[in-house]
This record gives sequence, C-alpha cells and structure tokens, in this order.
Amino acid sequence: MGNTIVLLTPLLHGLVKLAGLTPQTIEIEPGTMMNIWVPKETVTKHDQNIVYVPPTKPAVLLLHSFAMDGIFTWFLQVFALTHEYAVYIPDFLFFGGSITDRNERTANFQAEFVAKGLGKLNVEKVTLVGLSYGGMIGFKMAKMYPNLVKSMVVSGTVVELTESISLDSYKRLGLMRWSDLLMPKTVEGLKMMFSIGFHKVPWVPDFVYRDLLETMFSNRKERNELLEALVVSDEDATSYTNYPQEIHMVWGDDDKIFDLDLATTMKTRLGDKASLEWIKDAGHLVPLEQPFKYNKRLKCILERVTKYQ
Repeated sequence: MGNTIVLLTPLLHGLVKLAGLTPQTIEIEPGTMMNIWVPKETVTKHDQNIVYVPPTKPAVLLLHSFAMDGIFTWFLQVFALTHEYAVYIPDFLFFGGSITDRNERTANFQAEFVAKGLGKLNVEKVTLVGLSYGGMIGFKMAKMYPNLVKSMVVSGTVVELTESISLDSYKRLGLMRWSDLLMPKTVEGLKMMFSIGFHKVPWVPDFVYRDLLETMFSNRKERNELLEALVVSDEDATSYTNYPQEIHMVWGDDDKIFDLDLATTMKTRLGDKASLEWIKDAGHLVPLEQPFKYNKRLKCILERVTKYQ
C-alpha cells in the first residue's frame, strides 16, 4: 500500500480545481519560485504566454499555518468562498512548491515574497485571512503594504512572536523551542502537535500519522531556520499597533498555544479597529476543527469588509 497522503493529494487538488482554482508557479526573481492557487478565470494566454488579469470579484488571500501548506490548511474553506470571492492561496517559502536560493528567513522576507507574487498576478488589494504563522506574516504585510492589505481576519496568532510570549508557551506546553512542536520527528511528536493544535483530536490510525510525517515535513533545515528567525527579543519587538486596517480576530475558545487571554490583550493593544470573537469547542486550528462555524463567521466578516471594494 502506498502513502495515503500521496494518494489523497491529487484527489484533494482535483476538488479544489472543481471549485474554480488552478495552481500556478510564478518566478518572483531568479532562484525564487512561488506555488500559488489562483482563480482560473484570471489566467489567460496571449501569444502563447500566460497573462494574469486582475480579479473581477473581491480578492481574498488565505495564508497558511506552519504545520501545513496552503491547500491542506484551507481546503475546507475553498468551496465556501470561491463563488463570491477571488481566492488566492500561496505556499510560503519552503512549503508546498515554493523555494528560494536566498538565505533570508525572516517574516519580513516572507511578507515581501507574498506581496511580490500578488503584484505579478495583478492583484491590487486583498482581504487577508491568516492562521497562526500565516497571521504573523499577515501583520507584517499589513504594516509594509497598507495599500495592498485592506482588512484582516486572523486566528491563533500574534502581532509578533516575542521571547516572552514564546517562553510562556514553552512553559505551558512543555517545550524547549518551537521546532519541538512544529517540526516533529516521530509519530508520538506528531500526535502531540495535533493534541495541542486541536480541542479534540479525531481518531486517526498510526499509519496515517506515519504517512503525514513522511510527506509534510520536508525542508527541515530551512523550516527550522524560519522558526528561529520568527522569534524576536522583547527589546527588539515593535511597539507598532497603528494599523489602518480593520482586524477581525476569530479564535478557538480552547487555543492551547495562544489562549483567549492573550487574544484579549492583543485586541486591546490594537485598539478600536480590532474585534474579537471565539468559537466554542475549537482549538488553535479553528478553520480545520470547526469549519462550518468558522466559515459562517468568515463569510459574515467578508461580506461587510468587501462591500465597497
């Protein structure tokens, strides 16, 4: 029997294509390539060359978590959104098919990478939806590219991952570093990651865990470097909270990594343009664990914030 994840991936991609998205590989610069799913109606040909046209529907950018690539993080949202929105789902560098030969590993570099990709796709403004790591990159994009990011919806994330936030999480979760959680090397480590990421983990046979471990944690050296670069000292942390965008925080009420107390503190720091709501019986990976409840909240927010885009 083959690897179940390898066998299921084409089926998953086929379903996403049925929803109207198509995968594209874009050269951001020599040596740096982005894999991104885009609305198929935005991909045209002129003289045998691919030309990307601006979306005619409001653009929604979905930024994935550190544990999975774009489609594995967001496939439960694709069908809920593609009828009314132009959905873009990139893979960050060293996830999916996105690669670079440059040595930069910072969150700023990932933010620049995504923004440049959207520019090549002729996307001028987006509502950014970020989960966990994707939310952290989203905050960087919102600060660096305020004309591109018009509003945000984030879950299970922080504005910046400081040493103090990290040390508090390490203490509560029994970790020495983030890679202990996010780059598991054994089936038991992967089970721990899911038990922390979810409110209640559904039963999964061990062979599926083994298959996940084999297929979803490539580029280990580079991803570990991303995690190291993500944590900033409290002294170097930015005090910037003056975001021009509306920021909507949708949390799992049982987020074991960044709990509701932290989310409430973050909302207070972000000010009047931030809102916070939470979903019952959901953990850190709320879009995966409670997709129907999450999609309902997300669609209500998107309907309002994209009304005049």
